[in-house]
Amino acid sequence: MNQATDPKLLTPTVPYWINGQRTDATSARSGEVTNPATGAVIRRVAFANAKDIDTAVAAAKAAFPAWRATPPLRRARVMQKFLALMQANLDELARLASQEHGKTVADAVGSVTRGIEVIEFACGIPHLQKGEHSENVGTDVDCHTLRQPLGVCVGITPFNFPAMVPLWMFPVAIATGNTFILKPSEKVPSCSMRMAELFKEAGLPDGVFNVVHGDKEAVDALITHKDVKAVSFVGSTPIAQYIYETCAKTGKRVQALGGAKNHAVVLPDADLDFAADALVGAGYGSAGERCMAISVVVAVGGVGDALIAKVKEKALKIQVGPGDKPGVEMGPLVSRAHQAKVKAYIDAGEKAGATLVMDGRKTVVPGYEGGFYVGTTLFDGVKPGMSIYDEEIFGPVLSVVRVDALEDAIKLVNDCPFANGTAVFTASGGAARKFETEIEVGMVGVNVPIPVPMAFFSFGGWKSSIFGDYSVHGMDGVRFYTRPKVVTTRWTTTETGPRLNMPTLG
Repeated sequence: MNQATDPKLLTPTVPYWINGQRTDATSARSGEVTNPATGAVIRRVAFANAKDIDTAVAAAKAAFPAWRATPPLRRARVMQKFLALMQANLDELARLASQEHGKTVADAVGSVTRGIEVIEFACGIPHLQKGEHSENVGTDVDCHTLRQPLGVCVGITPFNFPAMVPLWMFPVAIATGNTFILKPSEKVPSCSMRMAELFKEAGLPDGVFNVVHGDKEAVDALITHKDVKAVSFVGSTPIAQYIYETCAKTGKRVQALGGAKNHAVVLPDADLDFAADALVGAGYGSAGERCMAISVVVAVGGVGDALIAKVKEKALKIQVGPGDKPGVEMGPLVSRAHQAKVKAYIDAGEKAGATLVMDGRKTVVPGYEGGFYVGTTLFDGVKPGMSIYDEEIFGPVLSVVRVDALEDAIKLVNDCPFANGTAVFTASGGAARKFETEIEVGMVGVNVPIPVPMAFFSFGGWKSSIFGDYSVHGMDGVRFYTRPKVVTTRWTTTETGPRLNMPTLG
């Protein structure tokens, strides 16, 4: 093969964004970016080495003093311009996300919109970063607090939301006066690069926001770098725990969101048509590649047969195909390897004795035979101990577990090591109140299948779904990306000599 026909040379390579411009890699390593709808390689992406990471961190560190000194009101004005540019370019970002991830364009528009809401929240930073003041806490002594930025912050984000999850992080970090390095998933690099260009257009100073790409080598270089002060992560639980432990050893602040196994509990008094619509949307939307997707349905009492029939009826009508094709409701999975993994879970569920009500393994989309498709899949008779129940599949697979009573459902959910989100479907206020009070999960929906909080609340699970003390965005985000300082002042100079006892300020 000569240079003229080498696909690696003919395919464009996504570079980094460092110090306000596209920057080529020094590393010779790179990876493929595919269009999951067709299986075709559409671009390559540079994989950063330690030298590339040093360059990005140096740029962010150099930009920090001036950006920290910029008044919050001026930082907010940059955010407002960025917000307008993101809104104006929403469709372009959604199409990039659909092209590299596979989700439908309509789904991508919704996810980018939810990310933009975090920018709207960050525009209020002059108010959100205010401290407190108390006059005369002691004789002629006042006390006030400050919330100050940390320095260079890092975000490491997954493939399933190329725009939304990065937007959970960097707008709040930058609005509060930090500089930021984003390492998006190497499978979906283009949205991050486009957002960097828009941020520069909004007037963000060079070096404040940087984007690098790569795999474990890049991640390790970032999370162990001496000049990185905080790390935010969203991904699988094993990697979240690894990042949390690695960062904690060197005193870095860290929030690491891990995996999920979200249960929806359906009580006998629920509106079954409404519940079935909600479960189909929450289970099969984005081909199940959501950290808040419903993957387990807990059918309480005798509701199971009727509920399964309705879910099957609605799920069979879902049109599967390329995400940019009109009328398509569910796109492909992100990669061929992930497609094989999801099919292997379906194999395992069948072998374990679960009843396969709908089988999506043989789904083929005419004209797109190379795409990474798995159709809607539904299991009944699932029990704890089966891999399809215990593990995060991250695909269009719904598992139905049957229990006798609400108390059994609550125990089932609480026994799960993952605790990201859960929902209950019922017409009973008492049952809903019992559920939301006793359930040990971070985000709860009552007749809401995907209880993702708005940007002015914080997003975060419990147990093995999060490592660290702070959730993302909302006020938890402001608290994570700043540290408090308490200042006690006295302006009188009258003293009677040294005081060696603990001061009481009284």
